[in-house]
Amino acid sequence: MPKAKLSAIVLTKDSQDVIKDCLESLTFADEIVVIDDRSTDRTAGICKNYTDNVFIDNVEGFANKRNLGAEKAVGDWILQIDSDERVTPELSAAVREAVDSGRDYAGYKFRRRNYFLGHFMRYGGWYHYSTNLYNKGRGRYEGLVHERLVLDGPIGTIEEATEHRPFQNIAQFLERQNRYTVYEARDLLNKRGKLPEKEVIYNLTWKPLKLFLKFYLKKQGFREGMIGFIFSVLFSYVHFMKWTKYWELTYGQKAR
Repeated sequence: MPKAKLSAIVLTKDSQDVIKDCLESLTFADEIVVIDDRSTDRTAGICKNYTDNVFIDNVEGFANKRNLGAEKAVGDWILQIDSDERVTPELSAAVREAVDSGRDYAGYKFRRRNYFLGHFMRYGGWYHYSTNLYNKGRGRYEGLVHERLVLDGPIGTIEEATEHRPFQNIAQFLERQNRYTVYEARDLLNKRGKLPEKEVIYNLTWKPLKLFLKFYLKKQGFREGMIGFIFSVLFSYVHFMKWTKYWELTYGQKAR
């Protein structure tokens, strides 16, 4: 059986501090494709040291960006990786074996070892599987901010993990979530229209509290110490931010 061609897709945006480690970990792939969201730092220049396939995009939404990367790629299989993520040697070997195996899977899921403020979050609900490896002809992303991969076949499991360090500090976390929740609020309005005010109030009051209790108690974020507490507060606050902006788009004008 001929070896399957593997293309690694990386989305970047002002990623100069992390992109080198990411790209170094992807040299096992047959091709690297970078979709850069008009970075203003040295990101694009660093990427060009690893691949000629660097594309500056102006499309909105992570799903559209990931689909654009797949369209530019020539591989049979697509590995979608974030710029602040690193593929371990163990995972790269497992990915290579999976795509060359000929097994009838449309895609594969594997874990992310997510780090928050430099700390690996085993608890709190952030150590989970993500399906980021798929057959190019059998999958496509949907969604504006929190994109979802839609596959037309079964999903296999790889028992290895990437290392993901998305936030270097709390200020970066808040800046990024402030930007994301603008798109999330618009997406919610586009999909569901103007919801009853009672539902909006629930999502501004009780729902963030329930999410905190879920992250901190049910998902055992308390086992991570103070970092687990801060994590649980901030991630429940993201829900509040999203719904505050949705309220502003729907009921905010009436309140002025």
